[in-house]
Amino acid sequence: MAATPVSASEWRRRAREFAERHVRPLAVEIDRGDRVPDTVLAALGSERFFGLGLPPEWEGAGGDTAATVAVLDELSRASAAVAVTLAVHLSVCAQPILAWGTPDQKERLLRPLARGERIGAFALTEPGAGSDAAAIRTRYERVGGEFVLRGTKMFTSNAVSAGTILVFATRDAGLGSAGISAFVVPPGTPGFSVAQRLDKLGLRGSETTELVLDGVHLPADSLLGPEGSGLKIALSALSGGRVGIAACALGVAEAAFETMRSSIRDDDADWKRTRLAIAYSELASARALVREAAAAKDAGQPFVRAASVAKLVASRAAVAIASSGVEVAAPDGARPGHPAERLWRDARVFPIVEGTTEIQELILARDLSAGERSPNDY
Repeated sequence: MAATPVSASEWRRRAREFAERHVRPLAVEIDRGDRVPDTVLAALGSERFFGLGLPPEWEGAGGDTAATVAVLDELSRASAAVAVTLAVHLSVCAQPILAWGTPDQKERLLRPLARGERIGAFALTEPGAGSDAAAIRTRYERVGGEFVLRGTKMFTSNAVSAGTILVFATRDAGLGSAGISAFVVPPGTPGFSVAQRLDKLGLRGSETTELVLDGVHLPADSLLGPEGSGLKIALSALSGGRVGIAACALGVAEAAFETMRSSIRDDDADWKRTRLAIAYSELASARALVREAAAAKDAGQPFVRAASVAKLVASRAAVAIASSGVEVAAPDGARPGHPAERLWRDARVFPIVEGTTEIQELILARDLSAGERSPNDY
């Protein structure tokens, strides 16, 4: 008899207990040290969070997008760095392999990812190609039965700890999107190196790196999906990833709201309570949109529009609420070490990662101007 699927609410309960036990006590240490401890990563694996969204046949924990969103939301309330580490692993590494991998690739790659023995990473952005993914310059060529990659990747999350990295390269930059392919690169491959780990304002603890691929030789079975389908794979992964990142932003917004509420005293000025009311409305809107995007994806409906608006609104809510939280808790709220200050720094990163605010606005503008109704229209 097949096991009964675990509900999203049960995953949320598990994640809340996990966050209170393993993450919240270390949140300040993670931020100051810019590192998620190995003990936390191991515990995430033991609790099967690294296998979320992957089917049991590949040793996954099952669970739909609603479950993943619930887990990321709860973890992000305690530490956005831990939540983003998991979100990248699940959304833009494991899921593309599940969707595009051959049976052999799934056998080799998905099982250790699902068990948390390997962490996944995603390398698309380059020093000269960020929002315009089709402009990447990392090159690949066929040499005998191998692929050889040369180039530089920037702002790659999880790459220091990763055991599996999706790397995107072009056969010929003049071909545009048609020239881009996706490759699975194991760290430690000769020619592959982490050039530097980048310091950041917020999300400290979530690894962000520059990668160098200097003549990296890969076997033919390192190609993910058909040759030339790399941009399609990347954009599909990012669309799904935005739902997860929106949930991480939502968690920061919720934590900032609770921090603000706890700092208000009975004798405080009315403007502080007004800020709290405004924050509540922003939080409620973001929460509804994130859950709507997850529901659309789980229902097999078109969800790109829903994902973009959820990411856009949740990111803005995180920044607005965290900013108000610093002001309401002033002067202490602006001091390093205060929860409001850390949450503000974390919030400021979300309008940039997984597609900037401007890119989400562009996606929405193009989609809405196409004139076709979607299931998300009222």
